[in-house]
Amino acid sequence: MKKFLLLFVAISILVVSGFINTTLASPQKAANESSQMNQDMSSLSGKVVESMDSGGYTYVNIEKAGKKTWVAVPQTKVTVGQDISFKPGMVMNNFLSKTLNRTFEAIVFSGGVSGSRGTESVSASSDHTPPKVSTGKAVKVEKASGPDAHTVAELYEKSAALDKKVVVIKGQVVKFSPDIMGKNWIHIQDGSGDPSKGTNDILVTTQDTAKPGDIVTVKGTLSKDKDFGSGYKYAVIVEDASIKK
Repeated sequence: MKKFLLLFVAISILVVSGFINTTLASPQKAANESSQMNQDMSSLSGKVVESMDSGGYTYVNIEKAGKKTWVAVPQTKVTVGQDISFKPGMVMNNFLSKTLNRTFEAIVFSGGVSGSRGTESVSASSDHTPPKVSTGKAVKVEKASGPDAHTVAELYEKSAALDKKVVVIKGQVVKFSPDIMGKNWIHIQDGSGDPSKGTNDILVTTQDTAKPGDIVTVKGTLSKDKDFGSGYKYAVIVEDASIKK
């Protein structure tokens, strides 16, 4: 009986000890991983060893202390051999660039070059600001039908009530930016709203394609005050939309 009790106590000590070690190790592991992630996010500087432009973005491979990191920024002129620093961004693993037909094991989507005054940026074609329409005539598209249908102006006016709800908009495509963070970004206008306030243009993310000038019907989920990080923040946006021409 005494031997049995001693054996039981010994096993109990081992079990408890293992539990404590596992419990202590997990937070430490998480802290190390968090530290590594923060380091990756904040150390976006090095020498350019490779770069390419595609889909309105510049993909840059930088090297520092023998470590190479891929960074994607709105299309910007960079030169191989240039020392450069980028703003912190969002890390995406196993990211497939459809325009490059290439998968990146890990890539950081950055808002741009740090201290970008010294770097010539050509991001006008790839940013998500409302574009100026120069078709020679004003955009005027009839409102879609159905209970979920709204004009562009109404999406802004009713954004609080429509947040996280499905909406339908009919309008003209005025800008199309493909394959940015795994999505296509489309600007839609229908003639409603105030251009001076930016309420005449709605940004849509989708896997579908369209070209400027197309009249389309968009169905997606409205998000209010959407913040993707890296400077991509929008008062109103329609996400994961389907597009019918």
